[in-house]
Amino acid sequence: MRVKFTVNGREQQADDVWEGESLLYVLRERMGLPGSKNACEQGECGSCTVRLDGVPVCSCLVAAGQAEGREVVTVEGLADYAEQRAQNGGCATGACGAGTSVDAAQRWQAKPAGADGQTGEQVKLSPIQRAFIDAGAVQCGFCTPGLLVAADELLERNAQPSDADIREALSGNLCRCTGYEKILDAVRLAAARGDAQTTGTGA
Repeated sequence: MRVKFTVNGREQQADDVWEGESLLYVLRERMGLPGSKNACEQGECGSCTVRLDGVPVCSCLVAAGQAEGREVVTVEGLADYAEQRAQNGGCATGACGAGTSVDAAQRWQAKPAGADGQTGEQVKLSPIQRAFIDAGAVQCGFCTPGLLVAADELLERNAQPSDADIREALSGNLCRCTGYEKILDAVRLAAARGDAQTTGTGA
């Protein structure tokens, strides 16, 4: 079957998709977006987390056909996605506040990243990506894409999350390298920087 959907702001099409093919496989193998990691393939680790119409999902559990006509954002699109959100008063999808329509979300167009928009080699970072680097929250990096997508969604709907909020939002994402404290620090840092920008105090 043929599946058409929007990925990181661009209309995409996958041909000859078989019924059991996952969204994760299509993103990685057919569209050249390797950021979402293939780890457990059972929806247990969160390494393949993407946003589907604004909602974080394990793309290994989503049949590619379920994405037909829908909006997908992967870790490769976070920087442009965050920029779009900032331009729209803090919300880029229907997952936030009163919500933006799917039509409005699909009008967002990501710019190519670096010299090759398919590789995800970005020349800029989203606030949560920068916070992960600054807080030292990246170790082997295998879990990082899923954590980034989940944390970005949390901060979109809750700009000042409590530690309990952060833990709950990231509870579906497993990291085998850390005790999670640096990851929590990164989300706290991104939240603090966002609050500082909102209040004009700088960071």
